[in-house]
Amino acid sequence: MQQPETVQPAKPAKRDGGGSFLRRLLQTREFGVFLALVALVVLMRFFSPYFWKPDNVFNVLRGMSTIGIMAIGQTMIIVTGGIDLSVGSVLAASAMVAARLLYLGVPAWIAVVCGLGFGTLLGLINGLVITRLKVNPFIATLGMLSIARGLAYLLASGLQGTVASNIPFKDPIVDFLGNGYIGPVPFPVIEMFGFVILFSLFLRYTVLGRQIYAVGSNEQAARLSGVPVNLVKLFVYTITGMLAAYSGIITAGLLGTSATNAGTGSELDVIAAVVIGGASLAGGEGTIIGSIIGAAIMAVLRNAFVLLQFPIYMQTITIGVVIILAVALDQMRRRTR
Repeated sequence: MQQPETVQPAKPAKRDGGGSFLRRLLQTREFGVFLALVALVVLMRFFSPYFWKPDNVFNVLRGMSTIGIMAIGQTMIIVTGGIDLSVGSVLAASAMVAARLLYLGVPAWIAVVCGLGFGTLLGLINGLVITRLKVNPFIATLGMLSIARGLAYLLASGLQGTVASNIPFKDPIVDFLGNGYIGPVPFPVIEMFGFVILFSLFLRYTVLGRQIYAVGSNEQAARLSGVPVNLVKLFVYTITGMLAAYSGIITAGLLGTSATNAGTGSELDVIAAVVIGGASLAGGEGTIIGSIIGAAIMAVLRNAFVLLQFPIYMQTITIGVVIILAVALDQMRRRTR
């Protein structure tokens, strides 16, 4: 009688956790963008010895804080395949609401909450126009850019339309939010990284976070899988409005005033930061960490322009070139897959 063959137990596979982790890290877009940031920072060490001074480093971080906070919301929008051009104007209008209420004698914390609520409302309106009226996100948010800026002028000057362009916004609470320190670190920097951690965990570990990526990857497939696509889009635009309003409060606290021209052009820096950080304008890809690195690159560039005394036209042209290159690289990445 033939004896059954003895089955040898399979040898456990060799673990290469460290190597595989390093390999995955090197393959991420964020790592490549981080290397670009490191190279830029090292280069600035040779061009300007002042760049590495602690005061300048913290100024760069504080300067990027509002862009970074708005880039968090913009990342989620771009991941869903949308875009928001109105964040700079929402920033100004929300801060103007809070400043006007404070000027009228409303307690500071209530004024700040109302300013945040106003920005959230504008973001909600963006989402409703896009999801209910089916207006293209570019057109819808371009319209809101103009509407919100007009509301900022209205709140600053009233119906008579005088030349007033700002309202004083001085209060210990607001001042600390925009100009406070914890030790040597500006508080807006701590606020920015707090939002980064919160929303990074949200996107990675919640059902809604995964649904945001699903909508951007394939909206039709997501809808057939039971994902409430319209509610997801409504959420990201609403949250982005709130984050833009929070950036407006920080800006007003830093300057001690709420200005009608606050945030002008910042939407370009925000979009550039997100795209430089690896997000695809076609949707489905992007991380908050990458966007913050992109915001850091934009902040270092602007600081470098000042330290190296670049003329204003060179600064503006260079930022435009950076935006075009970032989008072109995104298109090339998509074609080579």
